[in-house]
Amino acid sequence: MKPPNIVLVQSDQHRADLVGVNGGAVKTPNLDRLAAEGVNFANAYCPVPLCGPARTSLLTGQWSHRHGSLTNWDGQGWKRLPAGVATYASVLRGAGYFLSYLSKWHVDPDLKPADYGFHRSWAEYDFEKDYESWRAAEGLPPRAVSDKWFSEVTMDFGFVDKGVDPLQSRLGWAASRALEALEECASRDEPFFFAWNPPEPHFPCAVPEPYASMYPPADLAPWGNFADPLADKPFIHAQMRRTWATESVPWEAWAPHVARYMGEISLLDAQVGRLLDGIDSLGLAENTLVVYTADHGDMTGGHGMLDKHNIMYDEVVRVPLIARWPGVIHPGSVCDSFVSSALDLAATFCSAAGSKTPESFDGDSLLPLLDGKPAGRNDIFCEYHGNHLGLISQRMLRNRRLKYVWNATDTDELYDLEQDPGEVHNLVHDASRRQELAEMRARLLQWMKDTRDPLANSWIAMQLTGGRK
Repeated sequence: MKPPNIVLVQSDQHRADLVGVNGGAVKTPNLDRLAAEGVNFANAYCPVPLCGPARTSLLTGQWSHRHGSLTNWDGQGWKRLPAGVATYASVLRGAGYFLSYLSKWHVDPDLKPADYGFHRSWAEYDFEKDYESWRAAEGLPPRAVSDKWFSEVTMDFGFVDKGVDPLQSRLGWAASRALEALEECASRDEPFFFAWNPPEPHFPCAVPEPYASMYPPADLAPWGNFADPLADKPFIHAQMRRTWATESVPWEAWAPHVARYMGEISLLDAQVGRLLDGIDSLGLAENTLVVYTADHGDMTGGHGMLDKHNIMYDEVVRVPLIARWPGVIHPGSVCDSFVSSALDLAATFCSAAGSKTPESFDGDSLLPLLDGKPAGRNDIFCEYHGNHLGLISQRMLRNRRLKYVWNATDTDELYDLEQDPGEVHNLVHDASRRQELAEMRARLLQWMKDTRDPLANSWIAMQLTGGRK
């Protein structure tokens, strides 16, 4: 069998519940189409809900505590990847693939995708400058993003990008560049890997019409957990509200931001549709694995919070993951096994190319789940290490019913997701949950040991299994 081409679209900060096929109140006909023609992974979780570490985990196939890049570049825990580290890109290049990379990178401020195995790359800041230069040359007004992203009263995290149509927006322009890159890939004899990494829908959103008005704020009901009192929860949760000055902001002020975020998702979806049409028109569809995912999610008003950081709510750790591969993936499939999105995709790309997955990779190929093999994981882990508010150690374990969050220097969290899907009621001090809590803590500690987490030391072991937490 000829090795497939692989096309990856990884967006930035797209929460899983805002996809039409996942039941979200947002219009995503093209992502829904991708799911109808392939598989929707209903329980995909990022390994770490932060841009840089998550993207580095995808590149290396490793947990953040293993590759060592714990934070973004502006955090205390950023660390450059060592020379010669195995990446899915280096594996695919060794297998004869042509590799092309477009837009957001966030793995290293100096080293580029070409330094880690890619043949072509248009990444991050140079790409942004090219767009701004193009916009000015076309006589278009500057992109509508204020230096002051928001005020406590208006919550201005979303802007109407006036004077441009959707194809002239940053997303539309980038999709046109993606189509050009795809044509270059298709013109070559060898199989190719093409990654497009749009920085949307990360706030502040700048959305052109008609997408800016697609979701009237007055029609948006508050999230079920919007008014979470944060009772018996870690200090940092309330501090997140204080940091963003959202602790007293009513839903009416939140709704316009949520509407712009949803509008940007629909605009992104339209550009994904253009890419899918391009794959079809180039005659690539039958032998191309297409993947859509995100590095992590966004609170967008959930629990009254913005952004991510210092929390393990599903809004930020659960991500969309949809894949299509005709003849391999049965159309309209739904996989409810727990998937570690970045780690498993790195392994999947290697196995799809017919290459051996490096021993340093921590994830599992998703291909066995597509062949009718027994279901995969019944639980999933996540980690976080801090960023602009300082370093903080958190680990998460979720199974079919419960979510446990270990907070190294504060109270832990335990949620019954069947009874409380919004994760409002912390049950960690509920005496009736003592046995379940003990089992979750033991399971988490074993995972930490298995993955050589530096925090799997005797002191933490006493916390988790010795009744000292």
